[in-house]
Amino acid sequence: MKKNSGSMAPMVNHALFGLVTIAMIFPLLLVIAVSLSGEGAVVRDGYRIIPQQFSLAGYRAVFTNPGVLLDAYSVTILVTVLGTAAGLLFTAMIAYVMSRKDYRFRKATTLIVVFTMLFNGGLVPFYILIVKYLHMKDTLWALIIPYLINPFYVLIMKGFLDRMPAEIIESAHIDGAGEYRSFFSIVLPLSTPALATVGLFISFVYWNDWWLGLLFIDQGKLVPLQLLLYRTMNSIEFFAANAQYVQGTIDASKFPSLTTRMALAVLGAGPMLVVFPFFQRYFVKGLTVGSLKE
Repeated sequence: MKKNSGSMAPMVNHALFGLVTIAMIFPLLLVIAVSLSGEGAVVRDGYRIIPQQFSLAGYRAVFTNPGVLLDAYSVTILVTVLGTAAGLLFTAMIAYVMSRKDYRFRKATTLIVVFTMLFNGGLVPFYILIVKYLHMKDTLWALIIPYLINPFYVLIMKGFLDRMPAEIIESAHIDGAGEYRSFFSIVLPLSTPALATVGLFISFVYWNDWWLGLLFIDQGKLVPLQLLLYRTMNSIEFFAANAQYVQGTIDASKFPSLTTRMALAVLGAGPMLVVFPFFQRYFVKGLTVGSLKE
């Protein structure tokens, strides 16, 4: 009996995780299927995992002005790359200092980091700081600087570096390496799993952000992708809600509002779905390596 129960446990776990996987993948497949469906079929038959009527009308509506979309993609990619690289560097540097046992103000620094995670100055002081004092309005820096350091990611990185043997750094110092040489040549290469995990988190923040663009960006050339999709979505909702007032110029019944919304979701999330598998190995290792007990 014990043998049977032991053999059933892996099957139950596999079945459970299979159901969780299906629950996660099914909405994504449904969004893609609706984005490739005809508007009339969606209105008539509802959302279907298999398109009843194949159509690219939703994507054609989004790509009506491809230049604007390409500019938004360029801005978002540039901000994500620069922000992730800079944010990862500063996060690792702060976490490394906090993880050093010989750092006199280690507890005070940790307290400051935790305090900033719990409390902030509010929206109005934040806006005044960025616009009036730092003069970052309508610049890419307004999309990068505010998310440069996240206290939660600093603590994640610190938890990983706490488990790094101090003897490695001491040996480097004995061989004549300074603090910067030890950090860049030894600590960072040994922290690849944690760097990949935290870097993935940071890149998601930059890629999915539309709030900073809404606050600080007025120039069309600097509008990020998510803000462009947000504005497009609002325009579609306004058009659908006020269709009776524009019947003279546009046939509202033929406008693919539902499929266009799904096409926007696919275009917004698609690139990150392609990037994630390349970091999955480091991502899983980075999440579990700090959980081991000596």
